Amino acid sequence: MNLSDSKMKLGIAGILCGVVAAALALLGNPANMAFCIACFIRDTAGAMGMHQAEVVQYARPEIVGLVVGAFIISVATKEYRSTAGSSPMIRFILGVCIMIGALIFLGCPLRMVIRMSAGDLNAWVALIGFILGIATGVFALKNGFSLGRAYATQKINGAVLPAITVGILLVATCTTLMKVSEAGPGSMHAPVIASLIAGLIFGALAQKSRMCFAGSIRDVILMKNFDLFSVIAGLFVVLLVFNVATGRFVAGFNTPGVIAHSNHLWNILGMYTVGLAATLAGGCPLRQLILAGQGSSDAAVTVVGMFVGAALCHNFGLASSGTSVNPETKELVAGAVTPAGKVACIICIVVCLIIAFTCKRENTK
Repeated sequence: MNLSDSKMKLGIAGILCGVVAAALALLGNPANMAFCIACFIRDTAGAMGMHQAEVVQYARPEIVGLVVGAFIISVATKEYRSTAGSSPMIRFILGVCIMIGALIFLGCPLRMVIRMSAGDLNAWVALIGFILGIATGVFALKNGFSLGRAYATQKINGAVLPAITVGILLVATCTTLMKVSEAGPGSMHAPVIASLIAGLIFGALAQKSRMCFAGSIRDVILMKNFDLFSVIAGLFVVLLVFNVATGRFVAGFNTPGVIAHSNHLWNILGMYTVGLAATLAGGCPLRQLILAGQGSSDAAVTVVGMFVGAALCHNFGLASSGTSVNPETKELVAGAVTPAGKVACIICIVVCLIIAFTCKRENTK
């Protein structure tokens, strides 16, 4: 079944993905990050000991479900293609940049939309940066940007990342080797089985619909094509209705418990980094996981870069903090972007711009 051949089918796919995200919020995931690729990769990296931030350590089954769901549906529909060889090291760097930008903002594009649907005005501000970053990437594409072509490889090559994610799940559920947060966002999660099933469903729908938050805006700017945008619109509408109906909709900036900050410039620059790097890499964090699931080792390298980026953010104090209430004084403590995070964000933007305007197709050099 092809979900990408009509706006109606794409909209329905987005609606179903929205239902999955809402269900995860009801079952225990933090409501404002019911489904966040950057947050879930960060938590999983922490569970494996890649960083020591105790409040964000939990091997998220949703990540496993996304990759394996895309793998299963692509094999079943004969869309599985094992490919590799398109500038892997540059893709690794882009993955690192995506994660640093996301943790400056505190969320991936998927979580940005979830936060928007819950009334978080900071996410609406960040959308400006995300669109500008994608527009910069589109400008580079029009000027000949290319990471080169990928080549067919042995089929087992594309199955490596799905196998690794399954291994992470087995270690997390069958042993005590993984770290688990006792407080903070890492301690808030839906039951393992529910999370895995949700990931499998979301992964299959995302694979068949070609869901991509960066790609949807890229297509609007580049080709005036709103097909992929229909998926995002469907997801947003469902989550907006869910948040309003359950009393989770709170319009404002400094809202305690949302895990967000109101440093507007850095919300914009953080998501500018994500938008630019994702456009250059060929997809947002969600899309990279789906592509890796359907056989792309290039996307898998980008995913590895995101894991490393998450570790760097928490090992070197790059990640931002969210607005919260001091448990002792009951005073509102505004979220903040660290000085090191600001420097890292600027470096990532410069690196992405260098990549964007030096990597070109042979016939445009």
